[in-house]
Amino acid sequence: MSDIPSNKPYLIRALHQWCTDFGFTPFMAVFVDSTVEVPMEFVKNDEIVLNLSLEACHQLNLDNDWISFQARFGGVPRKIMVPVSHVLAIYARENGQGMSFPFDPNQANKAREVGLDEAEKPKTNRPSLTIVK
Repeated sequence: MSDIPSNKPYLIRALHQWCTDFGFTPFMAVFVDSTVEVPMEFVKNDEIVLNLSLEACHQLNLDNDWISFQARFGGVPRKIMVPVSHVLAIYARENGQGMSFPFDPNQANKAREVGLDEAEKPKTNRPSLTIVK
């Protein structure tokens, strides 16, 4: 029997939609290592909590392998890239309802050892201009 894909990205998307549909603010706790692209000045004890509300995020992409978006931190726009494997929890800020996920630091170490090519990261949809003559 082949490996069954993880249900984690589907649960993250479902809980994000649930929060949004009912007016809650979706927060996501993330384990931070070298594969995670977040503002390091906001990381405490190798973790960061991110606001995933539609008001806080621009170009939110909840993919099966990566979660990416742009957000402002201290008024400065920043690109955020989080491997789904590093999501520790997603929950509503207002009532704490949501879900936490088991995390194995050994798997994170394996990912670092194998190395993550830039090609494996999702391409961000950056606008580009083309000269038309």
